[in-house]
Amino acid sequence: MSDQVSISSEIFELLRVPSTATLTSVLAKHGLHNTAMLDVRPLKPGMRMVGQAFTLRYIPAREDLDHGGTTDNLTDPQRVAIERVGPHDVLVIDARGDIRAGSMGAILATRLFKRGAAGAVTDGAFRDYAEIAESGLPAFARAAHPAANKTIHHPTDFQLPIACGGVAVYPGDVVVGDDDGVVVIPRRLAANVAETAVAQEQREEFIFEKIRSGASIVGVYPPSPETLAEYEVWRKQRDRNRG
Repeated sequence: MSDQVSISSEIFELLRVPSTATLTSVLAKHGLHNTAMLDVRPLKPGMRMVGQAFTLRYIPAREDLDHGGTTDNLTDPQRVAIERVGPHDVLVIDARGDIRAGSMGAILATRLFKRGAAGAVTDGAFRDYAEIAESGLPAFARAAHPAANKTIHHPTDFQLPIACGGVAVYPGDVVVGDDDGVVVIPRRLAANVAETAVAQEQREEFIFEKIRSGASIVGVYPPSPETLAEYEVWRKQRDRNRG
C-alpha cells in the first residue's frame, strides 16, 4: 500500500471520537451514501474499532476442494492472510452474507489479536462467538454459527476489492465500528472526514445540552446562525476550562 495516501496514528485516534452515525452524515456530504454495512453488529456492546481494511474474499465451497481435506497454512488464502495482517489492520471478510458457517473461529481471532490487528469484520457468521467476543479483538458479524468455514465457504484471495454487508471495500479503506455497526471511509477522505466528524460531534454535544435543558428543536436542530454563534462562545469557554 506504499502508493496509497498515508494515514497517521493521530487520524486513527481522531476517528475514535465520532460515532458511526456522525461518520455517515459526513460521508453523505461527500456524496457517499452506501457506507454502512447491512446487519453487521459488534459481538458485544461497547466495542469500538478503527483501522484500515485488509480484505479476504470467500466464494461458495465445493465438495471436491473443501470437504474432508487438510488446510495448508502456507497456501490457504485465509491462513496466509491471517499471518499478514498487522497493526492498524482490520480483517474484512466477504462471506456473501451467508451465515450457514463461521467465517473464522477463536484460534484465528486470537492470532489476529496477538499480531496487533485493529479488528475483524464479516458479513457472515463467526464460530466460537463468545470466545471471540472476550478475546480482546474488536469483532463484528451478522450472526454466530458453529460450523467451520469450509462447510460453506472457500477462501479464494485477499487484498483485492470486495463487498461486505453490501458496501464496497478496497484494501486500505478506513473501517470504523461501534454499537450502531460498521462504516467504510475511502482512504483519501479519512483525514478530512475525521476532522469534520469530530467538529460535528462537538456541535451536537452543545445541541444535546440545549435540548436536554428544554429548548425547542426550532433554530437549534439544525442550528440557526444565532445558535451557531452561541455554540462558538460555549466551545471557547469549554476549551479554556480544559486548558
